[in-house]
Amino acid sequence: MRIALHTPFAASRKEPLVEMMERVRKAFVDAGLGEPAIRFTMTDTAMSSVSAIDRVLKRHPEMGRFVTEVKHPTGSMRMISNGESGEAAEYSILSQIAAGVPRSYPFNGISFHFYAAAFGERLVGLPAMGHSLPGVLITDSWWVSGRQRSLSVYTVVEAEGTDKKLPPNPANVDAVIKALGKAKKTVQVPILAPGGGLTVSIPPANLEAVKAVVTDYRARIKEVVAAAGLPHKLPPAAEIRMQSLGVTAGPRKPALVTAFKPMGYDCVGGSGVFHLRRRTEGNLTVELYLDVGTWSHSVTAIFLVHGAGFRASLGIPVTVDGFGQYPIGDTEQWQKIVENLAAMVEELDRSFVPAIESAAGPSPAWYQPPA
Repeated sequence: MRIALHTPFAASRKEPLVEMMERVRKAFVDAGLGEPAIRFTMTDTAMSSVSAIDRVLKRHPEMGRFVTEVKHPTGSMRMISNGESGEAAEYSILSQIAAGVPRSYPFNGISFHFYAAAFGERLVGLPAMGHSLPGVLITDSWWVSGRQRSLSVYTVVEAEGTDKKLPPNPANVDAVIKALGKAKKTVQVPILAPGGGLTVSIPPANLEAVKAVVTDYRARIKEVVAAAGLPHKLPPAAEIRMQSLGVTAGPRKPALVTAFKPMGYDCVGGSGVFHLRRRTEGNLTVELYLDVGTWSHSVTAIFLVHGAGFRASLGIPVTVDGFGQYPIGDTEQWQKIVENLAAMVEELDRSFVPAIESAAGPSPAWYQPPA
């Protein structure tokens, strides 16, 4: 089966867009892949009286053949794009346009997708702006806090369900990746199968069995909470919400690590969200997702089991009557919340996780859920 991978890179707005574009093109050439095929999409913004598209057409009228109009619920939007056709434009013109972003050409969004056959075949699920082809994608877009820039690579590898790990990329593709700078974590991309569903998934009957387990547990969640034996009886959220205004708990990660590391969970996060994860023998990923509220200073907890093509989730309380958001309060209250969550997770590890694993069956050893 074909597996798609996404590797984002650090992308600084201090590097001019045209320089990043040339750096990517050079990486293809230096890797022996020749000149890459480039797909581009440039969209105007409805919030400005200046049309970047009109400015491009005035200086480069030959780009007129790429102008199209896309309809959406609130109207229509013009764009310059060869995303569907793949028809080539002169690289010198594309680089001149990139050099003028955003001052001369204040596009709402602009993207350049670089492709060579060594990256693999088209897969539905990869970015539409690259015609669902793998390759290198640069995007630059307007946002209230300033221009947003991204640089990422999409690759495709062939794997079997029995493989222990995914095969490496072709050497020339790896050469391009290494030339792009500091890579972040590579993640697997959910890809649509021709007949529907995902390419990496479990049989439909197993999916239905997983849904049945989730439905059962959601219906009797209070019974599950009782079985967990939460060590602290905290007051209902409505009673203490006003008392918790302006109160902070300080760093929240240490208490989580202390409680969950002995249970086999890693803890990642710290700015509004935490992901606590462990792996089962059947290659499923068990996760406690915590939204600790950058502004609200409240916690919401979701327990998840990820597997090939499915995600089973349960919203869990931090106290017997604490479903939904619950005020974090001070350090002492946060400690109690963490200990209650640990008790809930221990109960779900004992009962819910084995039930899901039995219903779903194992996932491939190389499978990783979306980040």
